[in-house]
Amino acid sequence: MVQTVRMPGLPPTHELFARAALNAYGRDSETPLRLLSLSENATYLVDDDDPIVLRVHRPGYHSLEAIRSELAWMRALRTETSVTTPELVAALDGSDVVIAKVDGGALHVDAVTFVAGCTAEEDPDAVGFGELGRLTAIMHEHARNWSFPKGFTRFRWDVDTILGPQARWGNWRLAPGLTDADLVVIQRAADDITKKLTEFGSTPDRFGLVHADMRLANLMVDPADAAAGITVIDFDDCGWSWYLTDVGAAVSFIEDTAAGERIIADWLTGYFEAGSFPAEHLALIPSFVMMRRIMLTAWIASHCDADAAIGVGEQFAPDTAALAHRYLQDRTWLQDAIFGSRV
Repeated sequence: MVQTVRMPGLPPTHELFARAALNAYGRDSETPLRLLSLSENATYLVDDDDPIVLRVHRPGYHSLEAIRSELAWMRALRTETSVTTPELVAALDGSDVVIAKVDGGALHVDAVTFVAGCTAEEDPDAVGFGELGRLTAIMHEHARNWSFPKGFTRFRWDVDTILGPQARWGNWRLAPGLTDADLVVIQRAADDITKKLTEFGSTPDRFGLVHADMRLANLMVDPADAAAGITVIDFDDCGWSWYLTDVGAAVSFIEDTAAGERIIADWLTGYFEAGSFPAEHLALIPSFVMMRRIMLTAWIASHCDADAAIGVGEQFAPDTAALAHRYLQDRTWLQDAIFGSRV
């Protein structure tokens, strides 16, 4: 049955596009498909004896060159570092990306190997956040030293594309449930973040290629096999940004909880096993965490049908305002998590 749920720009017939791509991978067009995730893209499990995962891309979000760039970094991490990522599955003709056509429309589709287990969101206790921090440090170091393939292109995550009225994930000011007072306090926090990060700058020691969305839902774990470790998936939003955006992403949707603080502490402990941040960089972590929270508030407002958005409820935006107030008033927020194990 064709799914009728849709995301902005993603046709409600996205399953038909997945089916249109099956022959390119040597599968019958009637092979069972199971929708795994609906976000910017639609991700399907090809549920046969040799399962693979198909991703139907939202039109207009990435160019073909940008998709190929994403897949190239994912491949390089898997083959050149200890970071585990899914393996690209090429089409029968060797293509890394297939153009699926349905009723005159065309969408990009790619495929990767199936990863056993579940997302960390489904079983947070199976995740070692110290290990996640260590893997992130390895990814950052790889990005700093990698010889980028010719034509490599990804978009940029900066204060304008994250917090501005025309931000890539939407305008947080349009989030449902926000009062005028909420808007004022979040804007004050956004202005403070903008000032600090503008002063911080984007020199190569602090700004480069990052995953940018390494939240629990984008980490695969296998509770039945502790030795399997973490598989990092969904590089769809990887791009140029501050390295510390990845710590903000690690606590997505739980920025205002004690669990979030523990995750930050563990993440930093692991990061320092394979990399480092100067103290003046660490001092900005609250700004990166708050920026991520505002970014997610915008995303929920513009992606109301997404799996993650459905699960958080209408209180998310007002809670963002409460966190913004804490960010502005409580200078002790997150300090123990950031510096407690490093003093």
